[in-house]
Amino acid sequence: MKALGIEGTAWNLSVAVVDEKDVLVQISDPYIPKVGGIHPREAAQHHAEKLPKIISKVFDLLSVEEIDLIAFSQGPGLGPCLRVVATAARLLALKLNVPLVGVNHCLAHLEIGRWKSGAKNPVTLYVSGGNSQVIARRGRRYRVFGETLDIGIGNAIDKLARYIGLPHPGGPKIEQLARNGSKYYSLPYIVKGMDLSFSGLVTAAQKMYDSGVKIEDIAFSFQETAFAMLTEVTERALAYLKNDEVLLVGGVGANLRLQEMLKTMCEERGAKFFAPPKEYMGDNGAMIAYTGLLMFRSGHSTKIEESYVKPDFRIEEVEITWL
Repeated sequence: MKALGIEGTAWNLSVAVVDEKDVLVQISDPYIPKVGGIHPREAAQHHAEKLPKIISKVFDLLSVEEIDLIAFSQGPGLGPCLRVVATAARLLALKLNVPLVGVNHCLAHLEIGRWKSGAKNPVTLYVSGGNSQVIARRGRRYRVFGETLDIGIGNAIDKLARYIGLPHPGGPKIEQLARNGSKYYSLPYIVKGMDLSFSGLVTAAQKMYDSGVKIEDIAFSFQETAFAMLTEVTERALAYLKNDEVLLVGGVGANLRLQEMLKTMCEERGAKFFAPPKEYMGDNGAMIAYTGLLMFRSGHSTKIEESYVKPDFRIEEVEITWL
């Protein structure tokens, strides 16, 4: 069985086809803003313009008749972008006369992470532009045990990057600068139980820049502080749940320093650390296609009239019937 998945919750537009064994094809075309951060309407216009071309390229590689299912990112995400993706998915499902499955974007990160890393039942740290959550399965639901109280770590990094004059996406550039930093400056470390806050950390780092501190040292100090916060809440969940696996997913999960800190924590606790290949860390169509396939095979499908987008779609809303 083959599923075509469309991802377009924010800046990355991606279409993929998967079966039960592997990713058969994946084509992406990200929206890169000329100035500043992501502009939802501009991103949606980009998706609307590029999506037909991407789908055409996919069908140049695979026959239309091979597709058994259409999956799409139903939320959470930017409303204008989600609506473009949902409209395309409905059209394809009706045109091909195949089932439609709306997929929770956060859940898709977790499921492709498990698939591509080999993790079974991990405590998952999900870190991306809009999300920073510690998630684990309890019964037939994934539960959020801790999360950001304001902005996601990815948005925090991008805010700092824009402030010091770096173009979007800022994460890889801040990581590179941090590798060349050597002096650690104390920054706000805000962990409240299992929850985190990053806005004060961003403001303090911006003030450091204004005062003339080297950008390499700012990036180094910012990463060390933010990633220590994320590692702390992940470790606390691991201890509380008496689990022995940690899975890192989401675009920020590609950061090697964050991976290193989590690996060290896992080694000290006798737990195993897992992360999918880099190409499946950020937003991608394969994660939507694969999760849609899991859901459909266990009884989920989405009626056309119920395929409205959900910008605030929570992972806890989805019943897990495939595990």
